[in-house]
Amino acid sequence: MNTLLGERLSIITPKAQTTRHRILGIANGVDYQIVFSDTPGILKPNYKLQEHMMHFVHSALEDADLYIVLTEVKDEFSHEDILRKIDRADAPVMLLINKADLASEQELAQVRDHWKKAWPSWHVLPVSALYGYHIDVVLNKILALLPESPPFYPKDELTDKPIRFFVAETIREKVLMNYKQEVPYSVEVAVDSFKEEDQLIRIRAVIHVARDSQKGIIIGHKGQALKRVGTEARKSLESFLRKKVFLELHVKVSRNWREDETQLRRFGYK
Repeated sequence: MNTLLGERLSIITPKAQTTRHRILGIANGVDYQIVFSDTPGILKPNYKLQEHMMHFVHSALEDADLYIVLTEVKDEFSHEDILRKIDRADAPVMLLINKADLASEQELAQVRDHWKKAWPSWHVLPVSALYGYHIDVVLNKILALLPESPPFYPKDELTDKPIRFFVAETIREKVLMNYKQEVPYSVEVAVDSFKEEDQLIRIRAVIHVARDSQKGIIIGHKGQALKRVGTEARKSLESFLRKKVFLELHVKVSRNWREDETQLRRFGYK
């Protein structure tokens, strides 16, 4: 979606479960508007946060005119129930095999044959989002498959999410990139204040963790770990917001927030 839009709306890391929300991205051309709905990856929920993540997936399945299933060359996709639900829906399906640049022609052919055999009616294409391989083919195919209708959004809109959402997601992305094991998955970010001045945007954000021990890990020795996250997030935010940013980060223990419906609602999962 980021590549097709030319904007980095969804955060990207090598870790699973990076995307937690359903994010709309709106692509506007001279004679088209495509509303992309990027959802969390499919998983078996282990706690309430993940249950809400899967609700975003199922809600997206109910109102789509076209489904795009994204996999990778070496993925073992085992969620047959979701695939069958998609296949039964009254809408065309595209299956994109990403990271095609990391595979040989023979490997790509084998993976393509596997998917075409499993789901003969689907449109299967190898792509590389990183290098733009086949992205123009994907866009043209999307335009050919989508039904005609009036645009849903004004032509100058890019997403339905507020700026604060992307600020919080950018900070969470840096947490995912800088910490290991369970810590990144126990983190949520909330923006307390966002004040735009003539030459500067002042942002105060809180990194919420589930346990006391995680707070110490996030802050690090003499605050160095938190400082690194703040520096990386500030640079990304300046690029995204196209303005100088002063970023103030704090860490707070919000016990067991991933299982707490009240806190999940506060973080936008309801």
